[in-house]
Amino acid sequence: MEDTVLVVNCGSSSLKLALFDDQHRKLASALAERLGQNDAFARVEGQEGTIPLDPGANHDQALTALVTAFRDQGLMASAPTAVGHRVVHGGETFREAVLLDDDVINAIEDCAGLAPLHNPVNLSGIRATLAQFPGVPQTAVFDTAFHQTLPKRAFLYALPEAWYRDWGIRRYGFHGTSHAFMAAETARLLGKTPATTSVISAHLGNGCSITAIRDGISVDTSMGLTPLEGLVMGTRSGDVDPGLFDFLSGKGFAADEVHRILNQESGLLGLSGQTNDMRSLCELADHGHEPSQTAIDVFCFRLARYIGAMMASLSHLDALVFTGGIGENSARIRAETINHLKLMGFELSPDLNNHHGEFSDGRIESPDSRFPVLVIPTNEELVIAREASRLAGSVAPA
Repeated sequence: MEDTVLVVNCGSSSLKLALFDDQHRKLASALAERLGQNDAFARVEGQEGTIPLDPGANHDQALTALVTAFRDQGLMASAPTAVGHRVVHGGETFREAVLLDDDVINAIEDCAGLAPLHNPVNLSGIRATLAQFPGVPQTAVFDTAFHQTLPKRAFLYALPEAWYRDWGIRRYGFHGTSHAFMAAETARLLGKTPATTSVISAHLGNGCSITAIRDGISVDTSMGLTPLEGLVMGTRSGDVDPGLFDFLSGKGFAADEVHRILNQESGLLGLSGQTNDMRSLCELADHGHEPSQTAIDVFCFRLARYIGAMMASLSHLDALVFTGGIGENSARIRAETINHLKLMGFELSPDLNNHHGEFSDGRIESPDSRFPVLVIPTNEELVIAREASRLAGSVAPA
């Protein structure tokens, strides 16, 4: 039986698995959703129907159900050779992927205060998988690690220095695995090495972030202490005036309620009053729904403004890259964003923008554009699988 690598990605109420062979080709993927609720369910991609879960099933039970489904389909006859976990926040402790042990798990727990919605559920997946596959080398790959190269001028807030020294309050950035993949893949497509390639990477999905990558390393990014800062997102507000908290407290809002609204009821959903799905927003806007068009306008303008800001961290630019569900699939969003950047010399080819999937290099700029513009599908799972394999190979056989 060939070696396999299992990639685990835990959300607050979801569990995603991806199985790769020893050449890092994806064999299967699966998803469990609504964990902790009475209607929890799971499914394997490409298979009809769902896998029933007990009401209120947790991550451990979902993992067991999905691994059993992989085994029943002959995809995983034995334990994987390695397991890779997505972990959202590694603080300043982790600058790269690491093998899991008790010290690493404790350090991830210590970072939970910086990501209370994410790290605890990441740990749930880690503990469940360790119990499921004892003795298998397991790796943590951190969303924040790629951004640990940020210079102080980019990661420090203009706050009392003791807040950073004592509590670690600073910009950390997220989506680092995706942005790292963009840096490497852009270099490959342009026939360069990552160490000589500078990119502005726009990861646009339900969560959105943008990163300036100079000569292969992250030097500025939009998300901050938490994933709330920066661009307009599906349900997250992105940047707001911090004075909003004081203003709303005078209206009777508690801090935790404001935090919930900014994370779960704002962004595209809040502006449109309808949905956080960009495809649906575009359809609504085309049918004359003005709030949906406003949401699109704000999203694109804020993105364009951040693209301009990222230029300040680069000495040259090899490409602007769009990725993520919106970045890869919405020609409209790309076009409306680039329309704000004509002064900088960006210009798209309408034909290439609308049909980029038919071209292997992803280029969508016009011949007159000052800079290349690319669309590249992200593949965070592949990065995690590669890191898990690499680190598992460093473990001496028992």
